[in-house]
Amino acid sequence: MKLDILVFGAHPDDVELGCSGTILASIATGNTVGIIDLTNGELGTRGTATIRLQEAKVATKILGVKIRENLNLADGFFEINKKTILKVIEKIRQYQPSIVICNAPTDRHPDHGRASKLIYESFFLAGLSKIGTTNKNRKQEAWKANYLFNYIQDKYLEPNFLIDISPYIEKKIQSIKAYQSQFHNPNFKGASTYISSPKFLSSITDRNSLFGKRIGVAYAEGFLTEKIIGLNNFNSIILNKT
Repeated sequence: MKLDILVFGAHPDDVELGCSGTILASIATGNTVGIIDLTNGELGTRGTATIRLQEAKVATKILGVKIRENLNLADGFFEINKKTILKVIEKIRQYQPSIVICNAPTDRHPDHGRASKLIYESFFLAGLSKIGTTNKNRKQEAWKANYLFNYIQDKYLEPNFLIDISPYIEKKIQSIKAYQSQFHNPNFKGASTYISSPKFLSSITDRNSLFGKRIGVAYAEGFLTEKIIGLNNFNSIILNKT
């Protein structure tokens, strides 16, 4: 199966927090999207890996992505080495996306920055034909995606571009709330954490609102890119009249 967009997250819920609005907007315009979680989030203070897997399935259904897989790397301890890079390369070559999206290069959780570096290296190396990988015992061809973008999650980073997610903000929050063990949920018995605070979810919508204001829409998600983005014409630009 070929996908237009392949999104990576260090943990289940990273993608929902960072760019689920953009995923929904992309699917609505006919793009095919898949998600790859690197770990099961087994070190999370609240819940378990099994619970997180169940929650991810609910979120996946809400988003409507074509595939969601987990590489089962070690939460908190995965390394950037030949083994992990090859695992990511295999997925990039398997799904042949035009766009790859992943965690920001720096963030509150150290896994996020490390995940970003892992995807960055794999993104480049996936295009080298002398690196051999297989899928279902078949040799894979090298694949070079067009763009690698980073979604902005917790730490404030100045975005290089913003995507309007105004029609999808409610569904974005619904996909985040699918992780009932992680975010504010009075019915879940567990220790209080930074992300389980009632104010945490409002901080997500607040940021999306602030990003939206900058381009004259209600809500937007921010992304980082090292590669300059080209437009076919000016009709692709949101005309901000504020």
